[in-house]
Amino acid sequence: MSPLLLVTLCVSALYGWIAWRLQRTPSASSVRVLTPLALLAHGALIFNSVLGQGDIRLGFGNSLSTIVWLTALTYWLASQGAPLARLQSWVSGLAAISVLVMAVFTETHAIPDSQALALRAHLVVSFLAYGLLAVAALHAVMMTMLEKQLHRGALLQGGAPPLLTLEAMLFKTIGVGFALLTLAVFSGVFFSEELFGKPLQFSHKTVFAILSWLVFGGLLLGRHFRGWRGRTALVWTITGFTLLLLAYLGTQFVLEVILRR
Repeated sequence: MSPLLLVTLCVSALYGWIAWRLQRTPSASSVRVLTPLALLAHGALIFNSVLGQGDIRLGFGNSLSTIVWLTALTYWLASQGAPLARLQSWVSGLAAISVLVMAVFTETHAIPDSQALALRAHLVVSFLAYGLLAVAALHAVMMTMLEKQLHRGALLQGGAPPLLTLEAMLFKTIGVGFALLTLAVFSGVFFSEELFGKPLQFSHKTVFAILSWLVFGGLLLGRHFRGWRGRTALVWTITGFTLLLLAYLGTQFVLEVILRR
């Protein structure tokens, strides 16, 4: 077994233990110590996969792992001031899986002109938008669960924050994520030749990204002018993130895993 694979398995197991521990004891002190260690080790694995050969190399595995890592990092930072143990548990479980996915799907391709500052900025903004909107999608799933249990006269246990707290966090997260997504989409659309060395092509990736931007923009407008909340907001959030997943990760999965291109 190679040292890299051994580290990968250890990081995945550590995330898995954190997820299990948070379900049983949300306030466990060991989790507060081990979570940043897992994030640091996960980040090192991503750095090795994406930048280890000098240029930027991306594929389905390391792209998925990067997005989940950013989501886990966001939750860890947010949890310093709010009780988000249940959500952290979910994200830690996803992170454990994403580390293994990166080890299984190792195929990557070099990004042309990856040393260009504008291209690097575009990629950073895009991944940050993905990460924050993934946070919003998980918030939406949690809020859906809370609403269903509230209708049955029960409350979620195990560190779940109040519904109003989740809703406030949801729209703050969507607002920041939408701003970053706007930068990512419009820099890709209007400066395609400067960023990628070729004119804009309306591929599946571009179409799904624009559709996702329209959905999140429509949700924020609906919230501002019509006070959208509850189930309407949750459906729009999950729809927008699903389109965003199809825009890049879905395309990469089909091309690399199914079609082997």
